[in-house]
Amino acid sequence: MSVPDGAVAVRSIRAVQDADDAELVDTETADALVRRNFGFIDLCGFTALTDEEGVGEAVAALSTFRAVVRERAGWRGVRVAKWLGDGAMLVSTEPRPLLDAVVRMELALDARGCALPLRAGLAAGRVILFEGDDYIGRAVNLAARLCDEAQAHQLLVTASLFDAAGDGLPGVRLGPQRMRGFTRAVEVVDFGEHRHHHRSRG
Repeated sequence: MSVPDGAVAVRSIRAVQDADDAELVDTETADALVRRNFGFIDLCGFTALTDEEGVGEAVAALSTFRAVVRERAGWRGVRVAKWLGDGAMLVSTEPRPLLDAVVRMELALDARGCALPLRAGLAAGRVILFEGDDYIGRAVNLAARLCDEAQAHQLLVTASLFDAAGDGLPGVRLGPQRMRGFTRAVEVVDFGEHRHHHRSRG
């Protein structure tokens, strides 16, 4: 029985979403796979700030956020893949520059007196690069979910990305975490909380 081409494509997408580094048997679509590191960042409390302080304060916070993200991402060779209102999706070919960039973004926002704290989620894996600028796969969805789960000043990173970023980084290993929408538990490291508490004690 013949299988429609569309069915092969659907199975291929699902294979990538089901595993960090799934290998596709279909050699015709294998070239569409790339390994990337993804970060989702978000300002906490943007809607509440708008409601309580007005549009002026919200626009000021958003302007500061986007200026800082552009600066710090550019310094480390990280690309802003897309703006998401009061958040952004970041992409990097290497894990350490992405981690460094997000840390520097948080520090810069605090230093510039941004009214809202940052939170972030980072993950890495092989995904589909579709039409040259659209990333589709488990790693993208996981980074977004980690950001959703993070609290203010919290940077949640998959353990695999954290370990690949190099030795000597402080972080709290949270162990396997069940994430909504994912069948397998994910090993997570809380990188942001350690730094925030250390900074507060100083």
